[in-house]
Amino acid sequence: MTEQTELRHIGIIMDGNGRWAKQRGQLRTQGHLEGIKAAKRVVKAASDLGVPYLTLYTFSTENWKRAEEEVGFVMGLVKKHLRGELDFYRENGIRVRHAGSREGLPSDILDELDGVCADTEGFTGLQVIIALNYGGRDEIVRAVRKLSAAGKAVTEANIALYLDNPDVPEPDLIIRTAGEFRTSNFLLWGGAYAEYYISDKMWPDWAEDDLAQAVRDYRSRQRRFGDAK
Repeated sequence: MTEQTELRHIGIIMDGNGRWAKQRGQLRTQGHLEGIKAAKRVVKAASDLGVPYLTLYTFSTENWKRAEEEVGFVMGLVKKHLRGELDFYRENGIRVRHAGSREGLPSDILDELDGVCADTEGFTGLQVIIALNYGGRDEIVRAVRKLSAAGKAVTEANIALYLDNPDVPEPDLIIRTAGEFRTSNFLLWGGAYAEYYISDKMWPDWAEDDLAQAVRDYRSRQRRFGDAK
């Protein structure tokens, strides 16, 4: 694998759960339930492909605007599946981490999040970053605030040190499902030079072959990072 096609970190905007359910005459909540199943398939596929890092856009800072019933259902799914999949994480050596603001998250969700992060901290395979209560702008603002509190100069290098997971490499590939062409406030800092792959498939329909196709497409590209060569 050449330097230009090195793939260390994939970010996924898991879009289309609600539309998937609506097309089938089902409640939006059913779409989120199927989306959880798709996430597990894709995590396993990423692990099998040897991808070191995978960030899943699970719940944004803007998603709180949705109906209270839907928000509650999503949070319930997150709580149920975070530590409920511990055997799956152990079998595949998957470490779970968090990106996003802790402020505003319910205490029971934080307990589950902290628990699964601690339980899997020693696993050495794929690192799955759960972007929960996450917004790209919010991450940058929080980083600058921490930087200012530390009394350090505002530079690109210093801001990067105060992001949510400064040891995680910037995403090489960002995937968005359901045919949408928006960044939606996802990994704005780290994804500045990421390659984008847009899939028309709704997220609940995603499977192992879809991730493999996205990776093949990525590896066919030449990344220039602003260079003219």
